[in-house]
Amino acid sequence: MTSTNQDSQDFYAASGETSEGQVFTVTGQDWDSISQGVADSHEERIVVNMGPQHPSTHGVLRLILELDGETVTEARCGIGYLHTGIEKNMEYRSWVQGTTFVTRMDYLAPLFNEATYVLGVERLLGIDDSIPEKAQVMRVLLMELNRISSHLVAVATGGMEIGALTVMTIGFRERELVLDLFELITGLRMNHAFIRPGGVAQDLPPGALDEIRDFIALMKKRLPEYADLCNANPIFKRRLEGVGHLDLAGCMALGLTGPVLRSTGYAWDLRKTQPYSGYEDYDFEVQTWDTSDSYGRFRIRLNEMWESLKIVEQCADRLAGLEGAPVMIGDNKIAWPSQLAIGSDGMGNSLDHIRHIMGESMEALIHHFKLVTEGFRVPAGQAYAAIEGPRGELGAHVVSDGGTRPFRVHFRDPSFTNLQATSVMAEGGMIADVIVAIASIDPVMGGVDR
Repeated sequence: MTSTNQDSQDFYAASGETSEGQVFTVTGQDWDSISQGVADSHEERIVVNMGPQHPSTHGVLRLILELDGETVTEARCGIGYLHTGIEKNMEYRSWVQGTTFVTRMDYLAPLFNEATYVLGVERLLGIDDSIPEKAQVMRVLLMELNRISSHLVAVATGGMEIGALTVMTIGFRERELVLDLFELITGLRMNHAFIRPGGVAQDLPPGALDEIRDFIALMKKRLPEYADLCNANPIFKRRLEGVGHLDLAGCMALGLTGPVLRSTGYAWDLRKTQPYSGYEDYDFEVQTWDTSDSYGRFRIRLNEMWESLKIVEQCADRLAGLEGAPVMIGDNKIAWPSQLAIGSDGMGNSLDHIRHIMGESMEALIHHFKLVTEGFRVPAGQAYAAIEGPRGELGAHVVSDGGTRPFRVHFRDPSFTNLQATSVMAEGGMIADVIVAIASIDPVMGGVDR
């Protein structure tokens, strides 16, 4: 572990911390082999690298743990193993193409990534109040469906990590239903690039509202299964209650948001406190808990799925009365690409649109060509747009120099901010509780590293 080569230096664990004594890297072997190795070396303090393979199922995260026996005396996160350069790449693509990048950051909440970026672009364009009502309702519908699917993964993987495999199997079963809806509406199960500046890419396909209502009815029957399996389960509660404790003062000091913050009893939810996309018109309650621990965060996510179902139901009712309404702003200098259709070969431009630009109007063809190849210009300036993602406040700081590409886009991803709590939640507890604490934060490394 000790090395004089500068290139192999570990920047997350300084040489003074890792070269004194033996360092153990946990790769799945039996714990007895490690504890025996410690006994043979007569060391009282060991440093364990947990990762950077998946220590749980939240992504490529490395945990550097200093242990005294099985008690964690120090815990740190090593991040950056999933770095994709998305924010930098966006500077070389048009404003519309940016949505195809941001949707890949937090891959469990792609539609939230798209929404916050698009809200920032629309604010710079000065078209916030011109977005068609149907587009706003569809955005809310998709985000709340996405919140349900994201929370299902959080609950499912958290259950799997402590041995509750039935919770995992039914969690992914329900998530598949949401992904089927996404595929029906956007054409893709993930990485949709469906929410665009000015509205959404296309209207709901025929039969989508019926499928959504069927999903709502089915989820109302299946969500109680999670409560039956977990809420009062003494084994489940003993693994979660009191684990990963972090009070309101700690959350405020670290800037934590989402279920971690609301588990302290503080009802901070941007959908209510700073409404966007028309959330002020929907009837739902902000879910809180008062235990400041992993169990409270689990219960909040379970309750939030019920609230999201209520919002989805309201969206479906509103969309039923908006048949044929526009889903993209009327300004044709911004509105591309909204003339899409789903045919036998997947998603593409509608045949009517192709007929118009190719055979009826030379001006339309020129305009289409320039819009596709160059994109539209966004007035110089900067804007910050924040929304309530499944993990907390997801914000986009969008900067324009007046050109057809972003000058700079930077995201405030809640997974990155919330991971600061790892050391506070884990230190002083048992090594088995580290995974429970991480699972209660629910970080997604695609959003952390970007």
